[in-house]
Amino acid sequence: MTMTEDPLSGTFAALADPTRRAILGRLATGEATVNELAKPFPISLQAVSKHLKVLERAGLITRGRDAQFRPCRLDAAPLETASNWLESQRQVWEHRLDRLDQHLQHIQRERERTPS
Repeated sequence: MTMTEDPLSGTFAALADPTRRAILGRLATGEATVNELAKPFPISLQAVSKHLKVLERAGLITRGRDAQFRPCRLDAAPLETASNWLESQRQVWEHRLDRLDQHLQHIQRERERTPS
C-alpha cells in the first residue's frame, strides 16, 4: 500500500506542515478564496496553491466552483479519522503504562517486605 492509497498517512503528511495547519484553522471558521487564505502568509500565491493541492489530495479541503469564485471548504472527516486513530493509540499506551505502574508498585512492595 502506498502513501496515496493510505488516507490516514495522507492526512498526517498534510498536517505535518504549519502553513497547512494554519490554512485548515482558517477554513474551520468558514470557506475562503485562495487570495483570502494567502493574505496572512509571507509566501507567494503559487506556494499557497501548492499547499491547497496537498490538503485537497488528503481530502481535508474541497474547492467549489461558482464562475470565477472557487471557495475552499474544510472537510473534517479525515481529521475525525486521524483523531479516532490517535485516541485508540492513547488508550493502548495508557493501558500499558497502567500495567507498568502496577508492576513497579508490586516490585516496591516486595522490596519493602524483604529484609535487606
